[in-house]
Amino acid sequence: MKALLQINTVVNTGSTGRIAEDIGNMAMENGWKSYIAYGRYGNSSNSNVIKIGSKLDNYIHVLFTRLFDKHGFASKRATRKFIRQIEKIKPDIIHLHNIHGYYLNIKILFDYLASVSIPIVWTLHDCWAYTGHCTHYTYSNCQKWRTHCNSCPEIHSYPKSLRDNSYKNFDLKRILFNSISNLTLVSVSKWLEKDVKQSFLMKNHICQIYNGVDLQQFKPVPSKHILSKLGIENKFVILGVASTWSNRKGLCDFMDLSKLLQPDEVILLVGLSNSQMKNLPIGIIGISRTENIEELVELYNAAAVFVNPTWEDNFPTTNLEALACGTPVITYATGGSIEAIDKDTGWIVEPGDIKGIYDIIFRLKEKHWDKYTYDCRERALKYFNKHDRFAEYFNMYSSLLNVHGNK
Repeated sequence: MKALLQINTVVNTGSTGRIAEDIGNMAMENGWKSYIAYGRYGNSSNSNVIKIGSKLDNYIHVLFTRLFDKHGFASKRATRKFIRQIEKIKPDIIHLHNIHGYYLNIKILFDYLASVSIPIVWTLHDCWAYTGHCTHYTYSNCQKWRTHCNSCPEIHSYPKSLRDNSYKNFDLKRILFNSISNLTLVSVSKWLEKDVKQSFLMKNHICQIYNGVDLQQFKPVPSKHILSKLGIENKFVILGVASTWSNRKGLCDFMDLSKLLQPDEVILLVGLSNSQMKNLPIGIIGISRTENIEELVELYNAAAVFVNPTWEDNFPTTNLEALACGTPVITYATGGSIEAIDKDTGWIVEPGDIKGIYDIIFRLKEKHWDKYTYDCRERALKYFNKHDRFAEYFNMYSSLLNVHGNK
């Protein structure tokens, strides 16, 4: 029986954790064993799970990052122990997801991966793999990753530090991440694929596979109950969803948008912290982050439009969830966010164009909604069914095993 080992910061939670869980489920449906190794936290999983390191290891790695900007170069003991577990499992495929997150030593891990003949797949959910520090660079409009990172403008962003080691990190990552001959890189958007092909990773095999969502869960459903519960059953609902809200995700933009609202319009933001909810202006209703999928589906369905004013993103799953529920999307022209929609299912505005967002909302109130519901759902069915997208990974595994002569 073939075995798949996936490695990610979390397991069965958040977008990357759920993606790894779904890929593991697909592998098991095809008769494989599935293992998911994780470093931080998560929910129960259908796969065999392996916890990498302890909370103390995580805290030490955080401190190492804060003081020296050497994210990914702590957790030596935890990584060596994990490699011994890999050797016992003897996986046929190793699939990396987010290997940043204060839990792995990338030098120890990649020295090991370069020494074995196991095919390695690495899905890039962000840009950390080819920068000297940051996971995203569009907010600061930094292009140093194209040549050589230094004097990082994102040093105080995740994984934030008190000093700048981006120049040395860039050199070390360039050597380590190009040391594996049997590495396949997967980008989650065409935008990210384009940038990876212009980075120091360009000589690797690079392909693109979109993320998908569960279309049996995310679908058009009645939503009057939740509207009534929130006291907005007669309102035109503008929805925003994020796991963590910040100005990069567009929180300030929603604040500005609320100033333009009419009395029959309301903004509903999901994923706010308690402190953020205490400071909301009139016109915005806040809800804390929820793992309740049924409630989230109701919220998507309750909305007349989903607005994603993200200033940097690779391929936000929230856009896909909204489309699957039949809700059109307004997004900024940033990263891969625009790739989820077409002219029949959404609108694109330039970052910071709050009036442009509201002009679309104003026109939307005069439209016939059934058309958007149908077109959005059809686009999700055609392009973003998770079973179709994750089948691409399984087909890739089979091809790689054939190429490498594994039996």
